[in-house]
Amino acid sequence: MPIATNIATNIATSFAQPRRLAGPRPAPRAIATFLALASAALFSATLSTAAQADTSIVMLGTGTPVPDGERAGSGVAVIHDGEAYLFDVGPGVVERASQAQERMGIEALAPVNIERLFLTHLHSDHVLDYPELLGTYWWRREQPISVVGPVGTEAMSQGVYTMLAEDTNTRLADKSPVTNPAAARVLVTEIEKEGLVHESPGISIHAFGVTHGDWEQAYGYKVVTDDLTLVISGDTSLSEEVRRQASGADVLIHEVISRQGWEQLSPQWQAYHQYAHTLSDELAELAREARPGTLVLTHVLHYSAPRESVLDEVRADYDGRVLLPDDLDVIE
Repeated sequence: MPIATNIATNIATSFAQPRRLAGPRPAPRAIATFLALASAALFSATLSTAAQADTSIVMLGTGTPVPDGERAGSGVAVIHDGEAYLFDVGPGVVERASQAQERMGIEALAPVNIERLFLTHLHSDHVLDYPELLGTYWWRREQPISVVGPVGTEAMSQGVYTMLAEDTNTRLADKSPVTNPAAARVLVTEIEKEGLVHESPGISIHAFGVTHGDWEQAYGYKVVTDDLTLVISGDTSLSEEVRRQASGADVLIHEVISRQGWEQLSPQWQAYHQYAHTLSDELAELAREARPGTLVLTHVLHYSAPRESVLDEVRADYDGRVLLPDDLDVIE
């Protein structure tokens, strides 16, 4: 059912300054002053209750393959009834999860507490922290991590086991206390067909196919809880299936590329990005048709243009609520 969606920035990040992400329309000065005071109170309350909300969304990584010292690779965590559901695990995402636990009190995101991972596809900026997640404190885990992903996820997991074999074997052989030896490995489910991939009380998760370059298997996810419907696009070109899944959703998290930045690229890079990603004006068109309660922009490819250009470009053609979050922003 529809919910009010608010966003707060973690004030403890080492590099980001606190900020309020505005809605799509500027307010007159008197109204803006009132809203600023009200938002300050809401901002404080949101930070203090983030871990207790029935369902909240933590943007663990908002980056891209382009190196960026202020952004981790792709990673979104859905926190429902105290459990974490992690979508993608790009470089730096596990550290962000630790920061969310330590600084924001979200215990479900302590790496040892993360028990469910869903992968959209196997591009490096979505999986480079997979070994980090599997290897971090596994000897303190009570249960193996359950992983849902495309074909290739099991082979990737086997590679991680080989990479960590000396560490794993030593910890199992010496006097190190190990809570559950089986937690050194994960339980992989490779997606064989689109549809329901997880269901537990109060939450269901569905995978659906998207078009991302030459990937034969790339997926978005639709998460339905008792208080929230969320769609995560994954990496995709303009997709009718994303539009269909996101129709009327409370939140749509979608990748985007700045048209201003795209226009400055070489013809070869322009062709690739239009083939594999979604331009800002294309996303605005999709949002006009789907009308999600909140559109969240992530995986922002902007190149020579300012990152904020995508926000202006989308808002130019779409009058709904649009947010451009940073790492560790929380959506409730």
